[in-house]
Amino acid sequence: MNIEGIISVSYIIATILFILALGGLSNQETARRGNWYGITGMAIALIATVLGVVTRNYEYLLAALVIGGTIGLIAARRVQMTQMPELVAILHSLVGVAAVAVGFANFMDPGRLTHYVGVELTIHDIETYLGILIGAVTFSGSVIAFGKLSGRIGGKPLTLPARHWLNLGLLIASIWFGYQFVVQSAAGGGTQELIIMTVIALLFGIHMVMAIGGADMPVVVSMLNSYSGWAASATGFMLGNDLLIVTGALVGSSGAILSYIMCRAMNRRFLAVIAGGFGTSEGTVVVSGEDQGEVDPILPEETAGLLLDAKEVMIIPGYGMAVAQAQHIVHEITQTLRDKGVNVRFGIHPVAGRMPGHMNVLLAEAKVPYDIVFEMDEVNDDFPNVDVSIIIGANDIVNPSALTDPDGPIGGMPVLECWKGKVSIVLKRSMATGYAGVQNPLFFLENTRMLFGDAKDTLDAVFKEI
Repeated sequence: MNIEGIISVSYIIATILFILALGGLSNQETARRGNWYGITGMAIALIATVLGVVTRNYEYLLAALVIGGTIGLIAARRVQMTQMPELVAILHSLVGVAAVAVGFANFMDPGRLTHYVGVELTIHDIETYLGILIGAVTFSGSVIAFGKLSGRIGGKPLTLPARHWLNLGLLIASIWFGYQFVVQSAAGGGTQELIIMTVIALLFGIHMVMAIGGADMPVVVSMLNSYSGWAASATGFMLGNDLLIVTGALVGSSGAILSYIMCRAMNRRFLAVIAGGFGTSEGTVVVSGEDQGEVDPILPEETAGLLLDAKEVMIIPGYGMAVAQAQHIVHEITQTLRDKGVNVRFGIHPVAGRMPGHMNVLLAEAKVPYDIVFEMDEVNDDFPNVDVSIIIGANDIVNPSALTDPDGPIGGMPVLECWKGKVSIVLKRSMATGYAGVQNPLFFLENTRMLFGDAKDTLDAVFKEI
């Protein structure tokens, strides 16, 4: 078998492993195996490309691999689980900037005009243009998403006057410059049009994500994941690399499907989210002209008593659990209650946390059994039979106003209806609002108790009493 055949077989094996990785990652019990499939597939693809496709400048390639691998290893070891969303966002930006760099390098290749002629040149130029366009949008949008998720940029959406017309204008300009680029490229030009389009795409990515509110950020993360996949796929077309085309299409399509699922879970239209999200601010108290009543605080000792007397307990985790790193003590409490005959389950909202599956990853890290972790739709009808619901650092996903106030910032979003249970215990540091910036009427209901303080510290006190 010649070298081309070996490369083709390696790429096919890598593609199969990537598909198996996606299948494994769709379920908690097989996620670890799915990760290993992906790692193995990427290793095979990298080795086959380095040894079979690359023919020179190995010293630069080796230096890049060492530098990039070292940075990735250090980042992976140091990152906290609360920082995973922003890490994912910034990694998406690297895919985008790589697509832009490859696109410009491909365009400046001296042999481009001799290798491609006629229709082939037109198709290749369109591939290059789209790769840079998608990559630039992905890069700038991911950087802004990183800033919002890390708190460096506020969660309030930037709603410029006539912003929809601005987006439309940028889109039309990109199409027009694309046409001009193809025309000028055949004559040996096109550089100016390509640079102008790149600037437009960067501005479009910034404005698009800046206009999305904090509560929509999980959708933004999955959306940017999809964009990075399509950018990689476009790069594959530019380079004539079948594996990159297939891999990018897998990432792009799976990210798009995930974005659709999350929008459906929030009762939102995908285009409406992209046009401007519904989140307003992060962690700020919204002053309301209507007196919602007094809250009823509870102590850890009383919380422990309620849990020990309960038969059915539902735990609803949110981003506050991640911030407090309370997932391990949550597991200890869960295990102790189960040993005492209490049926403990977890209810996970699709957009709990700051990225898709954030809570599932935290609970898996703490070794919470997979068979007691359920999605919102699986447990929402069971709340009338739940004795105690423990809401740990969650806010918007348990807000009754999503159902009672259709015109509100989170109106229409399906939520975990814990208030239908006997008692709801909410763990919060203060009365600040959630990422959507709206007050939660749940806190003022008669069957709600507020356990104030750091979630890890208060749960430690509860565990000692149990």
